[in-house]
Amino acid sequence: MSDWLNIAGKVYVVTGGSSGIGQAIVDELLESGAHVANLDLKENDTKNEHYLLIKTDVTSHVSVAAAVSEIVAKFGTIDGLVNNAGINIPRLLVDIDHPDGEYELSESAFDKIFSINVKGAYIVAQCVSRVMATHDGGVIVNMSSEAGLEGSEGQSPYAASKAAINGFTRSWSKELARHDIRVVGVSPGIMEETGLRTLAYEKALAYTRGKTVDELRAGYSNTSATPLGRSGKLSEVADLVAYFLSDRASYITGVTTNVAGGKSRG
Repeated sequence: MSDWLNIAGKVYVVTGGSSGIGQAIVDELLESGAHVANLDLKENDTKNEHYLLIKTDVTSHVSVAAAVSEIVAKFGTIDGLVNNAGINIPRLLVDIDHPDGEYELSESAFDKIFSINVKGAYIVAQCVSRVMATHDGGVIVNMSSEAGLEGSEGQSPYAASKAAINGFTRSWSKELARHDIRVVGVSPGIMEETGLRTLAYEKALAYTRGKTVDELRAGYSNTSATPLGRSGKLSEVADLVAYFLSDRASYITGVTTNVAGGKSRG
C-alpha cells in the first residue's frame, strides 16, 4: 500500500465504480488505504475490508439519500465524491435516410442520457454535499469528457451532458467554497478499451459516422492526433482523481482538466 497523497482512512464515494474508469478509481483509492463506497447497480468482484458496494439508482433521490445515510452510519463521514456514473448512446440529430430510425436521436434516448449523466450527478452531489458541509468540508470530482469540451460526431447528447457537467463544476465551486468544499472536473480523452465498449455501442457509433464497425475499430489504434502517440490508461485518470481528492490539491477548484495526451481539434 502506498499513500503519498495522505488519503489513508479518508472516506470517498464513487458512482459507477463497478467497471471502466470508475473501477480504476475505486482500486486506486483502496490501494492508498482509503475507505470507498461504490454506488452502482452492477456488482463487481472487489474484495477489501474498506470497500462498500451499495446498489443505487443515482437518478432517484430516495435511493441516493438512503445510500448516503448507510455510508455515514458505517464510516462516520464522507470526505469526497467522484461523480462518475454515466451512459453514452450514440445518435444522429437527423438521419435523412431513416427518419425516426434506430439511430436518430429520440426523446427516450435523450432523457436517459441526461437523467443519468446530469440529473444523477446533481442528486448525488447534493446529498453528499450536505454531509461534507456539516463536517469538515471535502471534494467533489466530476467526471467529464473530451467530448464535453470539443463536441463529438454522433454523440451530441452525450457531449451536451458532459458540457453541463463542466457548468456544474464551475458553478458548484463558487457555491460550495463557503463550506470548504472544492469542486473539480476530470475530462478523459481516448482511453484503453474496457468492457463498456460493447458491440451495440460500436454499431451505433459506426453508423452515425458512416463507417463499418471494423473501420471504427481500426480508428481506435490511430493516435496520430494525439501528441503523446497512444491511448490513455485508466490508471492515469485514476491517479489524477486521487490527487484532486487529496489535500495536495487544496488550492485547486472550479477547473476541468483534460487527460487526453495533448489531443485537441486544433
